[in-house]
Amino acid sequence: MTHQPHPEATSPATDYNPTRIRDAVRRLLDADGLATIVQAGHPVLRQLAAPYDGQVDDAELAAFIERMRDVMHDAPGVGLAAPQLGIPLQLAVLEDKYEVDPESAAVRHREQLEFFAVINPEYRPLGTETASFYEGCLSVSGYQAVVTRHRNVELRYTSPAGEPVEEWFSGWQARIVQHETDHLHGILYLDRAELRSLSSNAEHSARWFAPEIDEARRALGFLR
Repeated sequence: MTHQPHPEATSPATDYNPTRIRDAVRRLLDADGLATIVQAGHPVLRQLAAPYDGQVDDAELAAFIERMRDVMHDAPGVGLAAPQLGIPLQLAVLEDKYEVDPESAAVRHREQLEFFAVINPEYRPLGTETASFYEGCLSVSGYQAVVTRHRNVELRYTSPAGEPVEEWFSGWQARIVQHETDHLHGILYLDRAELRSLSSNAEHSARWFAPEIDEARRALGFLR
């Protein structure tokens, strides 16, 4: 199956002005405990997030990134975008250091990804090769579905230090990059998913936990 483009978010960037974004970040940082992850159905997940251009100062940005990392670890997950905490800002954190069995790692081309934060990211495919695997989302709690994504991508973003960065990612790392960047453009993984593959976490664990999707594809009737 070739990768088919999906419409970007049609809603304009949220109407939060810079002051409102700053105040929302400060409230999150001042709150006791970890923030709750926003779930599908909240408008902030369907809007084009505002590009970061100094809405918060350097110290607040660093603290916000660290808080996002804490929420991601607690979930647990391998990525988290600011809109998932209700903040319409083009910022995401990524990290994948979980132990996985060697067979799954080999099939999915999954290698550990050191923690980093991206500001105003954009990706583009490198080549035409794609890969189809189950994935989930912290904002679509309890479900997973098969998504076909580019196997190799180039990511351009600004680092928290303000430096422009270009990096290439492949395999599972490329999947994480695409998933989190999509969040900042109002796109959920379900928009790109094979909906016939949609499975609860319990059913996925019981039936479709194998590294490959062949058995699920035949039984559920997707990607024929």
